[in-house]
Amino acid sequence: MTDATMMLTTTDGVAGRDIAQCLGLVRGSTVRAKHIGSDIVASLRNIVGGEVREYASLLAGAREQAIDRMVAEARLLGADAVVGIRLETSTITQAASEVVAYGTAVRLA
Repeated sequence: MTDATMMLTTTDGVAGRDIAQCLGLVRGSTVRAKHIGSDIVASLRNIVGGEVREYASLLAGAREQAIDRMVAEARLLGADAVVGIRLETSTITQAASEVVAYGTAVRLA
């Protein structure tokens, strides 16, 4: 997975490349809440069952934004890659969730 020239991986290294320098932890996060109208539609969909597309879309966008913010922090450190990436989601309130992306910024040899 790449973002322009930034290599992103969930593994502890990049296959075929050596890590020249470990720059440290980088992270990005966002807190999202759905619009009340979408909440009503999602609640109705919850009654019938199936995928709750309104929330799936919300969390997909939140994950992308958290990753983008993590990459921006890695770029400020001069990183070529972020390894060991993890994503976590937590509930802040009944109507809002936080998504955090974190990993280790590195320079590749």
